[in-house]
Amino acid sequence: MSAKSVPSYAGMMDHAELDELLTPEALELLDSLDTVETVADVARAVSRLRGAGHSPERVSAVVGQVRLRQRAEAKFGDFARHMLFTRAGLEQATRMSVSAHHAGRFQKAGIGRVADLGCGIGGDSLAFASLGIGVLAVDADDVTAALAAYNLSPFRDDAGSVDVRHGRAEETDLAGVDAVWLDPARRTRGHSETRRVSPDDYSPALDWAFALAQRLPTGIKLSPAHDRDAIPDEFEAQWISVDGSTVELVLWSGSLAREGVRRAALVIRSGGAHEITAPGDAEDEAVRRLGSFVHEPEGSVIRARLVGDVARALEAGPVAEGIAYLTGDAELTSPFVRTFRVRETLPADPGRLAKALRERDIGTLEIKKRGVDIDPAALRKKLKLRGSGSATLLVTRIDGKRVAILADRV
Repeated sequence: MSAKSVPSYAGMMDHAELDELLTPEALELLDSLDTVETVADVARAVSRLRGAGHSPERVSAVVGQVRLRQRAEAKFGDFARHMLFTRAGLEQATRMSVSAHHAGRFQKAGIGRVADLGCGIGGDSLAFASLGIGVLAVDADDVTAALAAYNLSPFRDDAGSVDVRHGRAEETDLAGVDAVWLDPARRTRGHSETRRVSPDDYSPALDWAFALAQRLPTGIKLSPAHDRDAIPDEFEAQWISVDGSTVELVLWSGSLAREGVRRAALVIRSGGAHEITAPGDAEDEAVRRLGSFVHEPEGSVIRARLVGDVARALEAGPVAEGIAYLTGDAELTSPFVRTFRVRETLPADPGRLAKALRERDIGTLEIKKRGVDIDPAALRKKLKLRGSGSATLLVTRIDGKRVAILADRV
């Protein structure tokens, strides 16, 4: 078999593949395989396994899972080595660093048993069970529910502390449940390629989810870009960023919502987690002239509209109306921003900018933008960078004009 003819082995899972995978022989083989990173690695693994007499179906299932487990380590860490996935399930799963914060909130609220409706491959349920919280995990897709049952099997016991079911959220009996974690399906059904749907087509419907949240303490996971005007006033809305990416919005109700908090931004980085909260949207600071520093707020802070509170803490203000770059002269930073020390402003015209960067011996350039319609990759090509120095270029709009700010990360 040539490398070019090797399939991806990480696509859609049907019932036949699931049945093949959930056998002692396949699972033992899966745990014994070495890392499979490249197409050439896949070809070698497939050839070796077929030569050892394993069926094409078993080889496809096992090699696909090896590749998915490797990808999953970024989200699940060591847990990934003992889990099963579909490609769509992995892409849609909550990162374990985020799930741990969710589970901690349920634990702090004294929740003894939670219904995880739309549990997917079981990522959030793993976090709940790890803290000793009883779990009823439910998913509408039977293959996904079967994978969740496997992934949660270390926590299942005769007492039924962890129960996994195939079924619809709307039809689940919630007797004996203290709270709900709800992750509505926001994409078309499938185990590989899926597409996003509008909020009107979420499953279960948001109206049903909001009504449930009035009866039981509930956390509802949504896209961070969800329409803020569609958030009911009684919910605490928490936006979450992880390592620079804004990953989700969670609406909290009942005892899971914090007294006096309606807006929150949680920032998780490798160095820890930090949160800013408020009773509502923060008032923005006045525009300031460009100072010695530029601060780029985390996406969760921007989505939560708490930029004004962060600006006041940094003795800073926006560089222009409607632009989420803050500037000031105080030598301050915070976990809620990325801070840059300003060197100078340069011409924004690509030709003149390229000349200025050559004169400054800049060969490595991080390009960031706000409020301007440019393609950083296309701009980089035009600049034809050469040199031994490095810097960050912030392209934005000040006083109605495009400005290129040469800076260094603090």
